[in-house]
Formats: sequence, structure tokens, C-alpha cells
Amino acid sequence: MSAAAASTVSFDSRFATELAEMAIPWRAEEVPEPRLLVLNGPLAAELGFTPDFLRSPEGVRLLIGNDVPDGATPVAQAYSGHQFGWFSPRLGDGRALLLGEIAHVDGRLRDIHLKGSGRTPFARGGDGLAAIGPMLREYIVSEAMHALGIPTTRSLAVVATQRPVQRETVLPGAVLTRVAGSHLRVGSFQYARATGDDGLLRRLADHAIARHYPDVAEADNPYLALFDAVIGAQASLVAQWMLVGFIHGVMNTDNMAISGETIDYGPCAFMDAFDPATVYSSIDEAGRYAYANQPLIAEWNLARLAEALLPLFDDDEERAVERAQESLGAFRRLYSAAWTAGMKAKLGLDRVADDAASPLIDELLGLLREAGVDYTSFFRRLGSAARGNGVMARILFPQPDAFDAWVERWKALGPDADGMDRVNPAYVPRNHLVEEALAAATGGDLEPLGRLLERVTDPYRERPGVDRYAAAAPESFGPYRTFCGT
Repeated sequence: MSAAAASTVSFDSRFATELAEMAIPWRAEEVPEPRLLVLNGPLAAELGFTPDFLRSPEGVRLLIGNDVPDGATPVAQAYSGHQFGWFSPRLGDGRALLLGEIAHVDGRLRDIHLKGSGRTPFARGGDGLAAIGPMLREYIVSEAMHALGIPTTRSLAVVATQRPVQRETVLPGAVLTRVAGSHLRVGSFQYARATGDDGLLRRLADHAIARHYPDVAEADNPYLALFDAVIGAQASLVAQWMLVGFIHGVMNTDNMAISGETIDYGPCAFMDAFDPATVYSSIDEAGRYAYANQPLIAEWNLARLAEALLPLFDDDEERAVERAQESLGAFRRLYSAAWTAGMKAKLGLDRVADDAASPLIDELLGLLREAGVDYTSFFRRLGSAARGNGVMARILFPQPDAFDAWVERWKALGPDADGMDRVNPAYVPRNHLVEEALAAATGGDLEPLGRLLERVTDPYRERPGVDRYAAAAPESFGPYRTFCGT
């Protein structure tokens, strides 16, 4: 039975059809003996797939693009991008393919996208492959982000290819099947603008509006309204990253999605000890994408989006620039409001006025930084302090006197302990546990991966007997560096 016959899911190819200038038809490399490593059964059901079908040989071949269902037109997408501040006019999917779009249970379209499916015309000398470790990292972290309520691409499956991949060493290969609202990026608009074809730029913007922000189509200036909507989505997204201590690691403009979803989990990590200067990525030597810089980089990337969209804002370039600057000026206000509201929730102070809460927030962050306190552990333990037992939070500080004084002022505002437990996770993908799971999986043992996924996809419910999943990294873990995996 063919994949198309076995699955009731209907595929579409809107991007490939509507924006053919930005799509190169391509096929995934054939994998003779694929082996399913992990399948996201609940997500499969939301997309209309029968999980048992996706576990079958035909289903696995669909997941890696070797069986192309009716209606799907696999394409490598074209886009540009500023990478660490330097503009590259032609990047594109060097090792990825957009298989097609399907309808989610919520009625909205989702991209089905392959990563590690082989070289494309955009490969730029790369092998187009991916190793098991980085693909499972994206699976773990993206599903953890979804469980935390943070907009993100999702991971449907990781399939082993039984193919060796040469990186620093020879590693076993894999393909990730990714699900996203779309793969439209700031870099997509940069590419369209760089062609000099304003008609293509307009069609791309219309496609983005229809896909993500249909309400703005009725605005007086729908393209400026689209820009405003993306600004709002990104301000909210980055604030949520900051609130959970997530560090993306490579915030190039080709890694900023128009949808406001977190995309491209390469050298990402969750911060351990609180330090605004934290950088984990091995390729970010200057700290451009450090934790504290993420809001600034998001604003910078949005400025690049504005430059790409200028011809659509106004026929007069000077007026177009003025309108773009006015819109972009809202980012810091929106981000600050989202960050402050989120931090108040973490402290159980939702009902406290900003002018009363903000000094406490600023003082606390200074204390956390000075003492190098584990970020996730602290906020989770602070819920117990709101209930009158502050010992577990207090012992995180080598010299707790200043913290004790802070606690008294904080408790006087009546923090909501139950509310704190709803927003401060007990479990995140801690770096040492992720590395442990990836090393085991690369060697053929998937049990640590399963145990970690069980915790991080249900992050707010504390369970007995799993304390190690809530604990900070041991000192022996040492300085941590992440790698892009390409």
C-alpha cells in the first residue's frame, strides 16, 4: 500500500506553487534501511496521521521524504540572511526540504519539513546530512518549549539513516521531521527584496498575511500592519525565552520566523547559573547572541525586515522609512511590558503594580548574578518560600543576608505561591541531562532520552524520585559548549 493510500492526510504545496521563484523542486536522498528512533504520537494525531501508520515501513519512508504523498511537492526554500551581522544573499535550505503543508486539528496549515535529508542546490559545499545527536537535541528542546507554552516549531519524528556522517568524528546519521506554522523567515523577505522584484516581495507578504495574520489584510496599510504584527510576536517570544533562561545561540535573520515561533535549535541551551553574559555556542566567540543580548538582536533583525519591506510601506522612500521607524519604536515597549508581566508572574506578584514590583525584580536579578544561583532551581524553590519555607531557596546563596532582606520585602506584597508553580518549571532540558541522553542514543540506548522527554514535556508537575532532573549540573560537568551540528 502506498503512503498516499495508507494515510488520510491531505498534503498541499502552496509555498511551492505561489512562490515558485523561491522554491527549487528537489527530492530527499534515498535511505535504504531507515529506522524510526522517536515518534511524537500526540502531534501525529493532531495532524491527522495514524501513529501506527507512521511507525510502519511506509510511514517511516514518508517521514524522511522517500515516499512522497499525493499533493506534496518537496522543495528547497530560498532565503538570505545576516549571519553574525554579515549579509549572505543566497543561503537557503542546504540540507532541508519543505515536503508540503497539511491542516492541523485547529484548522490552520502546518509545514512538514525535513532536516538532514541530503544535499540541495543551496548546500554550499556541505554534505546535506545530519547526525543523530543534533536532531534529537532539536526534538527534546522544541518539545520542551512547547510544553512550557512558548511558540515553537515542533518535532514529529527522528529517523536513523544508518548512514555515517563526518563531523569532528564519524557519527550515525538521522533525519528530523519538523512541523511549523511556516518556514517564512526574515531572510525570506531579504531574499525577495534582493531580487529587485517588488511583485515577488508583495506576493511573499500576501502569502505571510494569509498564513499567519489574516486580520491585517483589512488594514489601511496591510504590509505595515504585517510588520507591526511580527514585531509584537517577536517581542512576546523573546521575552518568554528570557523568562525561562533559554539561549537560542544563533539568532541570524534566517533563524527568525515571521510566525513568531522559535525555529532552528542548533547550539541552543538553557542557562544554568544566572549570568546575563552567558554564551554556550562554540561559534559565538564575541558573544553577539549572549543571553542578555537577545532582545537587542531581535530588534536588530526586525530592522532588517523593515528594510526588506520598505517598497511595500510607501511609494515614497522617505515616508516608508519614517513609518518603519515609528513601528519599530514599539518593540522595546512591547518587550518590556511582556518581560515585566512575566517576571511578576514568576514572583507571584501579578496583581502588584509595576512600580512596586520592578525594584524587587532588579534587586533580585543582581543577587542571582552575584551569587551565580541556578536560575531554574531558584524560581521553582521560591514557591516554597511563598508558603513559609524559604530554606531551599536560601541555601542557594553562599551569603544569604541580602537575600533574606529581599524575601521580607517580597513576602510583604503577598505572593501567590500556586500561581508561581504554574509558571516556574520544575524541569527544563538541563544541559548535562541532554548530553547524557544524546550520548546514549547515539550509542543505541534510547531509554535516557525517553526518561528526559517524560519530564520536560510535563514541566510543572513535580514528581517524587526524579530529583536529578530538577537539579543543577554537577561541578564536574565543567564549562559547557554547544555546537551547531552542521
